[in-house]
Amino acid sequence: MRGVTARAAAIAGLLLGPLLAAAMAPVYASEPARPQIKPRVEEGLKAKARRREVDGNLVGHGGPVKAVRVSADGRYALTGSFDYAMMLWDLAPARPKVVLRLAEHAGAINAVAFVPARGWLVAAADDGTVTVYEIKSGRRITSFAGHQGKVIGLAVSPDGRLLASASWDRTVRLWNLETLTSGPVLSGHKGPVNAVAFSGDGRSLYSASYDGTIGLWRSDDGAFVRPLYKHGWGINVLERVPGSERLVLGALNGTVAMIDGGTGKVMRELPAHVRPVLALAVLAKPGLIATGAGDGTVRVLRLDDGALIEEHRNPYGPVWSLAFVPGGGRLFYAGLDDFVTLWQVTPRRPFEPVQSKFPRRFQVSGEVSEGERQFARKCSVCHTLQPDDRNRAGPTLHGVFGRRAGSLPGYPYSQALKRANLVWTAETIGKLFELGPDTFTPGSKMPLQRITDARQRQALIVFLKAASTTPAVREGEGKDEPGSRKARPRAGDDRRQEK
Repeated sequence: MRGVTARAAAIAGLLLGPLLAAAMAPVYASEPARPQIKPRVEEGLKAKARRREVDGNLVGHGGPVKAVRVSADGRYALTGSFDYAMMLWDLAPARPKVVLRLAEHAGAINAVAFVPARGWLVAAADDGTVTVYEIKSGRRITSFAGHQGKVIGLAVSPDGRLLASASWDRTVRLWNLETLTSGPVLSGHKGPVNAVAFSGDGRSLYSASYDGTIGLWRSDDGAFVRPLYKHGWGINVLERVPGSERLVLGALNGTVAMIDGGTGKVMRELPAHVRPVLALAVLAKPGLIATGAGDGTVRVLRLDDGALIEEHRNPYGPVWSLAFVPGGGRLFYAGLDDFVTLWQVTPRRPFEPVQSKFPRRFQVSGEVSEGERQFARKCSVCHTLQPDDRNRAGPTLHGVFGRRAGSLPGYPYSQALKRANLVWTAETIGKLFELGPDTFTPGSKMPLQRITDARQRQALIVFLKAASTTPAVREGEGKDEPGSRKARPRAGDDRRQEK
């Protein structure tokens, strides 16, 4: 993001860059001339088949899942993914059924919400839009535009009249759901805004930002009231406890805390995580809090005193979203997998297996070339090398050499890349990773990441030249991640790329 202060940029980089790059890097062996792909693909297909047999999981997305919500009556679940789609699920069957797949967005879906008073659904996307749909028909009611950055958080007022959206453009916007018009723009944060929550009466709004503060605003006119709380690290997630003005926050340094929404005072420090807290869920009855972190740890805490009830470790990546099923006995968690896992919290399912294929395409280990390793770390979350892009967040890199930037038919490129007078060659791809997309292709959707080692950049280019035209390699890094290798679990990125 351009124009972010040095502190905000450093914080964003700490959370998002290392989660996919250095933090994900397992220990590698020496590199051979060519990796063996077929066994990995076959094992990945077997793992995928086993995964689909698990009751309760939400299987159907084409990329990592960023958001999950459950309706208040427990009838439906709503999910958003890197594959640009929001999906509505019927939870009544043992194997939930897809009711709607809404895939008309031009970016990854970062947040979703129900509007129960109106029978609507809302999706917030990387492209800066907030789109509203009707549950019964799937009809798009409206799409709100105005944000200049990706939209990360959503909140609906208790009466269903207002919708708030939090964006990396450092603002919160209010939208009137009665008139379907734009409302006040809440400006003042010094970093990207990650989360929003309405007060119980809907008259106030809380905003949480990478700048380490929670702001208090009036919802009728968007006026800033005061900084409610200041934390030394960026605040990633925020939830209000229903029926009260207690706020639960999760921060970049692993802090979890409950604060008073009226005074801003810390009411209780909750068990902290080692890695950044990326997900929160709160259930008033029977009184539970769930926290999820960058190392895959999920904890269920007692709301009244913060006591640990259960802990689960998903060893294959971060937890990006959590949602309780009413009653609190079951919990959905979402992350790098292209499905959402249902965890039976109580009574705890014995010897619960993690239903995941591992390592994934971006967690290679063993006998791989340096070029494939760099591709896995830097590119493969968003791109395939298949002619078909397979619903990834970025376009396929098949045939990328010699292609004009922003020209592949069917992919919704940013205007900045469409206007760029740029052809992808060994030289321009090298410059992209030497300088970083924010400098080389400013305004594009590509992550803020670099490869500072010239040897590693060259290895990536050599691999990419061969792999973008070699069917065997393209198949191996495709949609079905290998399942036969062993590697250490690492966290992931949540940004999308384009070329």
